[in-house]
Amino acid sequence: MDSLKNTKLLLIEDNREIAGILFDFFEAKEVELDYADNGELGLKLALEESFDAIILDLMLPRMDGFEVCQALRSQGKDTPVLMLTALDNRQDTLHGFKEGADDYLTKPFDLEILEARLLALISRYRGTMASGKVQVGELEIDSKTRQAWRQGQKLSLNPTTFKILSVLAQAAPDVVSRDQLTDAIWGDQPPSNDVLRSHVYQLRNQLDKPFAQPMLVTVPKVGFRLELKP
Repeated sequence: MDSLKNTKLLLIEDNREIAGILFDFFEAKEVELDYADNGELGLKLALEESFDAIILDLMLPRMDGFEVCQALRSQGKDTPVLMLTALDNRQDTLHGFKEGADDYLTKPFDLEILEARLLALISRYRGTMASGKVQVGELEIDSKTRQAWRQGQKLSLNPTTFKILSVLAQAAPDVVSRDQLTDAIWGDQPPSNDVLRSHVYQLRNQLDKPFAQPMLVTVPKVGFRLELKP
């Protein structure tokens, strides 16, 4: 995927000036853009309609970006979310990932960088694995629906944690380095190490916490692998 042309995005942003700039930018790219100026309306649109990605401001009236993202994920909506924040704060960023965001940009941001991040998110969401279901030990992965199960129990994964699991499953039982994971997920727009660490933490909570034996193994100073046998 090398263009946003004909994609459908939802912008949830209360700053009308920023919204106007984004409307002009995306209109020139032939993107369909829906808009909400508060969190409640944004959540309603996100749940009722289908979007390729959501651009979500953090500080919103009625319902903030954290609450919107958490509500989306809790109701099973896995649309990619790129969070915009004026707060260049590590804790806010990690909190956003914990609530299910896939990426973030700090204001003010470069429009071309925003476009590149959205392209990467949407490509990741649409999936790069071969069609069909893959069985890896106790794990079953369906790349068409972007869903996964362990011992028949469905895992609650956002697009990024699903992609991490898919990359590990394709390589299992071999180790996947942190650099390999970062390249597979973000390409030439890598975030800080904290971002990968946060996503792996979220994946481990889903994949291992409810079960007696862990599958996701950290290989110190190298990366991660899936343990296929207890």
